[in-house]
Amino acid sequence: MLDKKGNNMTKQALVPVADGSEEIEVVTIIDVLRRAGVLVTVASVSASKDLKITAARGTQIVADCDIKDCAGKVWDLIALPGGIAGSEILAESDVLDQLLHTQVDASGLYGAICAAPAIVLGDKGLLADKTATCHPQFYQSMKAKEVDTESRVVVDGNCVTSQGPGTAIDFALELVEQLCGVVKREEVASPLVLTTSPTAYY
Repeated sequence: MLDKKGNNMTKQALVPVADGSEEIEVVTIIDVLRRAGVLVTVASVSASKDLKITAARGTQIVADCDIKDCAGKVWDLIALPGGIAGSEILAESDVLDQLLHTQVDASGLYGAICAAPAIVLGDKGLLADKTATCHPQFYQSMKAKEVDTESRVVVDGNCVTSQGPGTAIDFALELVEQLCGVVKREEVASPLVLTTSPTAYY
């Protein structure tokens, strides 16, 4: 989509992935953002040249590009999936480190779920002035201004964090709202048939 001056108005999101990333979170983030019309780039943080990563439960995921190809680019959103092993690899990437710090310095939107808020954002000092959440396993160790242990998704300014695989849709929809507005969130959420009703047993 172009504005009146011919500038591209399509929101662009970067989703870095690595061996050991949590596949429910990876696919949910990508899928929900794309349903909202966001241009999602899936970047491999891996030594593999075929861009294929093996997620936490053995699922094979093929990225769009290598993280090195994303260096220096401007993103409307950087969203990190969790998974302990995957998060540890993301945390070790110098390119991703630079991208995240540039995003935060520019007050750009960034988010993480599960282990990634603690292992990546917290350990890099990117939650020092934020209230955030993460997987319960990391409540005690996450370096943040405050850890919210009650909320499934937490928004503090330009930072969105969430707890784990079971909150992935909530997390992704919040990213859509922050990026594209509440109307777009509702438009995306409606056909997903989200409900809090209990299972019916017969």
